[in-house]
Amino acid sequence: MTLSAEGYLAMVTETMNRVAGSQREAVGRAADLIAEAVHADGVVHAFGTGHSEALAMEIAGRAGGLVPTNRIALRDLVLLGGAPADVLGPTLERDPAVAHRLYALAPVRPQDVFVLASNSGVNGAMVEFASVVKENGHALVAITSAQHSGQMTSRHPSGRKLADFADVVLDNGAPYGDAMLPLPGGGAVGAVSSITAALLAQQITVEVVARLLAAGQQPPVYLSANIAGGDEHNHALEARYAGRIRRGS
Repeated sequence: MTLSAEGYLAMVTETMNRVAGSQREAVGRAADLIAEAVHADGVVHAFGTGHSEALAMEIAGRAGGLVPTNRIALRDLVLLGGAPADVLGPTLERDPAVAHRLYALAPVRPQDVFVLASNSGVNGAMVEFASVVKENGHALVAITSAQHSGQMTSRHPSGRKLADFADVVLDNGAPYGDAMLPLPGGGAVGAVSSITAALLAQQITVEVVARLLAAGQQPPVYLSANIAGGDEHNHALEARYAGRIRRGS
């Protein structure tokens, strides 16, 4: 494969097609869990660290997405929990101890469902958070790289990984190391996990909306805030979930 924009596009296209085909059943099962939660007045809590935070942004608070969605982030420890700003850093995602605090800070109800994203699926905070989610009886959807996670040793004391806790696991199709185009001297360029995770997030959202419509329920879906009437539409729907949904910063 050539080291070029066209080469990258070809690799991404092939990977997206492979993910779309291989994960079709898992997308449906994830949509079943989320539609059931929304139908029961539940909220979808999305959490990712590092570049996987993009997945949470894809699910929570964007045009065409579900309104009953809440984004959780490591910086909630500072913005909502009063921790000093210097607690934030590149290794915080490896600390299992922060998971319990993050869950406690989230506006969670029993009927809520969680979507967690981690390309490696092995860092302590994410694995512990998944454990806490299941201990509290919530349904859990995980988006991860089966190849990358399979070649890693867990950084959690239990030796377990994100996928071990999930009710539904979706494979984002990313290779070990995430980047796809090899370099002559070693390493690679052209990461793909954010693209395929976004694909899966949008496929799940569409399937959830289809299920809600089939059940005779009007889906609570955002309009773009940058079109006429968007703010009014969105604020009316958000009022139903006051105190339960956050958009982060």
